[in-house]
This record gives sequence, structure tokens and C-alpha cells, in this order.
Amino acid sequence: MKTTQILIAGFGGQGILFAGKFLAYKGLLEDKQVSWLPSYGPEMRGGTANCNVILSETPVGSPIITDPDVLVAMNLPSLEKYIDTVVPGGQVYLDSSLINTQIKRTDVQVFSIPATAMAKERDMASLANMIIMGHLLQNHPELTFEGTAETVQKLVPAKKAALVELNMNALMLGKEYKQ
Repeated sequence: MKTTQILIAGFGGQGILFAGKFLAYKGLLEDKQVSWLPSYGPEMRGGTANCNVILSETPVGSPIITDPDVLVAMNLPSLEKYIDTVVPGGQVYLDSSLINTQIKRTDVQVFSIPATAMAKERDMASLANMIIMGHLLQNHPELTFEGTAETVQKLVPAKKAALVELNMNALMLGKEYKQ
């Protein structure tokens, strides 16, 4: 595995930091070198939130990402802010329920997933983030869907054990989604 730099961005309350923590924790369970750097505005819910995740076979020198290999944009302001930072040949995952725009770049691979709508239809409104994570794990050449159940079980606190199955359902929805 080469070093993969993932930037996840959106509004507070969309599970941006949890999605980043999920990827980082999955990397740890796979014996990868990992960096997880959350960032959010003072307003939290409704404010801006983003998370830098680096997964690598070699030690990570800096947790800061300036040129992500992968951008996960959960809202239009995040897409507009970060789209030009994605490296040529990189991937962009966007929530097409909230982002209705054409990506002008032709040197990146774009995955549009109506994650928010899919989550609301299935009474899991807060799990659009995990739907996109499932799609990312299925479609990124350096990542794998294997080990997601173990990661979710270790990441979700015991007092919220009922959320394990919901998170796994959301991940599977994303994995199986066809554009």
C-alpha cells in the first residue's frame, strides 16, 4: 500500500470526524501507520468540520494534508473549497443528495452517491457518512472492505451497541451502490 491521504469535509453533525476515526481505526487494525487529524469550527453542529486521515506502510511525517489523494465532500462549500487540492488521478466522493453540481475536473475520478437520501429512506439519517465510507472502501484501489465489522464493533461504545448493526447496514449500502 502506498501512502493514501484522505480529506473528509462537511458540516458539523454529519459524522465527518467519526468517518475519519473509522478509517484511521481500520488502518490501525490492519497494522498500517496512521494519522487522524480532526478540525472543526467553534459552532460544532452546523459549522465546518473536516478530518485528515493518512494511511501508510511507512511512518507518517506530518498529519497535515495539502494534496489529498481522496476527497470526501459531504456538502457544496466543502467541495468548492477542496476540489482543486485533489491530486491528478485522485478520487472525489460526494453526497449528491446535497451537492448538485458538475465537477469540471477531468483528471480525477468522481463518485456521486445520494448518501443522505439513502440514509433517510432507511431510517438511518445520521449515517450518510458511513454509506460513503462503504463506497470508498469498495472503490479505492488501496483500501479494502475486509475488517469493517471488527472495526465498527471496536469503535462503537458498548452503551451504543445497537448502532453496530446500523453502521454495518450503512457500510453495506455504500459498498453495493452502483452509479
